[in-house]
Amino acid sequence: MIQANDPKLKSWVPVPEGSDFPIQNLPFGIFKTPGLTPRMCTAIGDHIADLQVLAEHGFFDDLDVPREVFAQPTINSFMALGKTQTRAVRNRISEVLDDDLEDWDASQLADYFLHPRQEVEMLLPVEVGDYTDFYSSREHATNVGTMFRGKDNALMPNWLHLPVGYHGRASSIVVSGTPVRRPMGQQIPNDAEQPVFGPSKLLDFELEMGFVVGQSTKLGSRVDVAQAEEYIFGMMLFNDWSARDIQKWEYVPLGPFLGKSFASTISPWIVTLDALEPFRTAGPKQDPEPLPYLQLEGAHTFDINISMAIQPENGEEKTVCASNFKYLYWSMAQQLAHHTVNGCNLRVGDIMASGTISGPEASSYGSMLELTWRGSKPIAMPDGSERKFIHDGDTVTMRGYCERDGLRIGFGEAAGKVLPALP
Repeated sequence: MIQANDPKLKSWVPVPEGSDFPIQNLPFGIFKTPGLTPRMCTAIGDHIADLQVLAEHGFFDDLDVPREVFAQPTINSFMALGKTQTRAVRNRISEVLDDDLEDWDASQLADYFLHPRQEVEMLLPVEVGDYTDFYSSREHATNVGTMFRGKDNALMPNWLHLPVGYHGRASSIVVSGTPVRRPMGQQIPNDAEQPVFGPSKLLDFELEMGFVVGQSTKLGSRVDVAQAEEYIFGMMLFNDWSARDIQKWEYVPLGPFLGKSFASTISPWIVTLDALEPFRTAGPKQDPEPLPYLQLEGAHTFDINISMAIQPENGEEKTVCASNFKYLYWSMAQQLAHHTVNGCNLRVGDIMASGTISGPEASSYGSMLELTWRGSKPIAMPDGSERKFIHDGDTVTMRGYCERDGLRIGFGEAAGKVLPALP
């Protein structure tokens, strides 16, 4: 068992019951305050721990990790150290925060390296080199295919043979709390022969998870599916905002473009695969059997509960869907193996998103497109209004966590408020 995952560990830092961030989590992120430059941190209960301060006091010196790694404005340099060293750092942080203070007593430094989370600004944790969005939920692909092509042609012929994906826009990935501007673009009204230009009327969320690459590869090489998880540093929440009317008009023949590239919101915390290990589970049975380069044995996904809520401006929040990462048909390892099978190289900081994660029940559909079935089944809100798609002023918040045998490992939130389109 990974040392930092020990379920018996308890911290001298108070951790409220039900917190996303017990001592067994220890995700990585980047924060700043008015008096501090951006630097690495972890989360413990309702506090963040400044890892630069701990490094300056020598807590990581014997791990052969340069102190300056913790003073960077992203975690890329840290991830690039490799899992042996990053795992050692996470284990050491666990020892520092453990209520057994015999070996590493940092409690006397608490005022210097602990900050209440509400008093710091969390930043985008990763310098994103490239971003790929997959389409790996069978339920989502079936729902969307049924809407637009009919039940008999819901899945395209290639879907059960490979993880479908497209190259997205890395520059518009933003951290939770960043407002999202309603996009402008071309749309084709129903029964019209010519497009019109204006604000998107069908703004949607997509309930996804993302993972970040922690090892680079050389151009021309490929990642074996059995080794793929060694290249994955950790995971985050991922809301792939979508303008359905712009997307519908543009996506044939080359796929999504402006309907997706205006914004994607991620959570500020990268939860390591190590922390998720206790929640490993099997994914759906794959039939037909994938080609050999995609074949896996064992449990290669995780039991992660995910949900999305909408809060109107000055109104009460409503959770509109709840799904689970384990529903994905294609695993992260298969996605990464397929991504590199042609020799495409990876870079530290690349983000891959799962695609919308829909489950078998209507309440587990991962987009408004599905939840309202193209707007034909509006969702009632607590204030008496209805939602077919997202309105200006709405704050959309994604949450996610794993829970088993009394242990909860969470991801925090990925939230964004929708602002009106610019004239």
